[in-house]
Amino acid sequence: MRIVVAAIGRLKQGPERELAERSHVSVAVVREIQRHTVERRRSSRTLEALSVALGWEPEHLDRVLKGHAEQPEGHTVPDGVALWSRLDSLELRLAESLKLLTELRSDIATVIDHVRDD
Repeated sequence: MRIVVAAIGRLKQGPERELAERSHVSVAVVREIQRHTVERRRSSRTLEALSVALGWEPEHLDRVLKGHAEQPEGHTVPDGVALWSRLDSLELRLAESLKLLTELRSDIATVIDHVRDD
């Protein structure tokens, strides 16, 4: 179950509710899985609904829970920790890009002001 927790455990409150709505799984169950507060066997329907809502194949979380790391086509699924690490890295790069774009916008505004003054 820890791997399933790693797969959906880093969701923030907004996406947590959105995931519950899309999967028709209660917010309480999503939170239990996310926070790993209750250790219990999850039904295959719950795992399937969450998989589909997350954009994965319906059997993905069930396979992950059972320790099968390969997709039917033979493509391996990156482990949850590696995925979240990559996501964190992308978020940092995106934040840096946003900062640079904001600075660039400020610089362009300054140039436009100077051109108008001339």
